[in-house]
Amino acid sequence: MPDRAKLLDDLDGLKKYGVLLAVQMGGVPNEIQLLFETAEFDEAAGGLRRLNNYVLRCLGVREHKASVGLFGRLTFMDEHPLLHHHNTPRVAVTFEGVPADLNEAALDILQTYASTYTLWRNMMEMGGDLNNTMPLIELLGKQSEGAKMLGVMPRPLAERMGKVLEHHGLAVELTQDPEWSDTDEHGRSKLSKLLLIDQSFVIALDFSVEQLGKK
Repeated sequence: MPDRAKLLDDLDGLKKYGVLLAVQMGGVPNEIQLLFETAEFDEAAGGLRRLNNYVLRCLGVREHKASVGLFGRLTFMDEHPLLHHHNTPRVAVTFEGVPADLNEAALDILQTYASTYTLWRNMMEMGGDLNNTMPLIELLGKQSEGAKMLGVMPRPLAERMGKVLEHHGLAVELTQDPEWSDTDEHGRSKLSKLLLIDQSFVIALDFSVEQLGKK
């Protein structure tokens, strides 16, 4: 069984757990290594029984937020809202007009952001998504002869925001970054992958798993 599959199998079950022991720098730039121990609850002993140890190498790390300790869920993913900022083009959202109810429009915009990223992101951390040159209410209510910029954000969020603005009777335009590409100059994919460990995560180009002490 491949080591990645073995790690996932070690964690598959209600009585199985993982322990993230350490997060350390790897041997090459933009690499971090996660050291794991897997364990199973032993009712007879009244505690956890160690199963195996692993090192998980995260290559080409783009973003990470990891806490050591006990966890119950580890998953590798290619699609997730956390990947929007890495795997989708940035889109400028502009609009014209003033909504009939400024408070309702502002609330809908904030709720759309929150429902898109739930616990994973907030607007304070991702300050570049929405226009922060003025309060949102003031931006929405500003009388202008030209277009107003709601923000520059990942395409999935931009499309949702566009629908919200249209719902409030505003003319909307979405303009994608013309320089964006999902491959580099050599044709290699630049798309990131996600490792979720309960509420910790690592976003990187690739991951490799090695079981330690394997005979």
